[in-house]
Amino acid sequence: MIRHAGLLRCLIGGLLLLAGPSAAQDISISLGDDGSLSARTIQLILLITVLSLAPALAIMITCFPFIVTVLSILRQGIGLQQSPPNMLIVSLALFLTYFVMEPVFSEAWATGIEPLLGERIEIEEAVARALEPFRNFMAGRVDGDTFSAMAALRPDAAGTAPAPDAPLSILVPSFMLSEIARAFQIGFLLFLPFLIIDLVVAAVLMSMGMMMVPPAIVSLPFKLAFFVIADGWTLVADGLVRGYF
Repeated sequence: MIRHAGLLRCLIGGLLLLAGPSAAQDISISLGDDGSLSARTIQLILLITVLSLAPALAIMITCFPFIVTVLSILRQGIGLQQSPPNMLIVSLALFLTYFVMEPVFSEAWATGIEPLLGERIEIEEAVARALEPFRNFMAGRVDGDTFSAMAALRPDAAGTAPAPDAPLSILVPSFMLSEIARAFQIGFLLFLPFLIIDLVVAAVLMSMGMMMVPPAIVSLPFKLAFFVIADGWTLVADGLVRGYF
């Protein structure tokens, strides 16, 4: 017993001798010669912030609001609650948006982003150049009455015309409202055929005395068959894209 206790003490002592102090690494951040953040560092932080907001900006100044709203109304008109799922609807809207906006993206890259990466222009000029194609796109799609109503809400912007050089604080919300209004108009036209099918099925069920059978359940196969036979997805995608060309 005494021998085991002595062996245990030797082991503990050896471990204590082997475990030397671990040297901590020094971590330092260079802030420049004067110890303050340089202008280039601040610009980098601002650029990272803008890139983090890029998805939201892409939604606001592209055709994405119009396309995703129409597709959502179409799904409701057919009577499908979770099919196609939201992820698929958003993905389809994103790819259709890229199909429509690809010329705008290319122009923004060539005139603003590429010269900035080549250090030929400053970031302020790059942002202005990159926004110019989007300004032209929004100005061509914005509704004049909606723009005038938004401009009238600001006394300093009263009488502003819906032009590419209009303030973004007025142009962007006017463009989004105009796109959503058009999406509702298209959604109304898409909803009508499915509404007629629902009414016909409900009338047939009432005439047969099957009042306890939900008309939505019975009409769903007919609406799906009608949509598939009419090649609905191709027609809807074609109509959504052709509206921008």
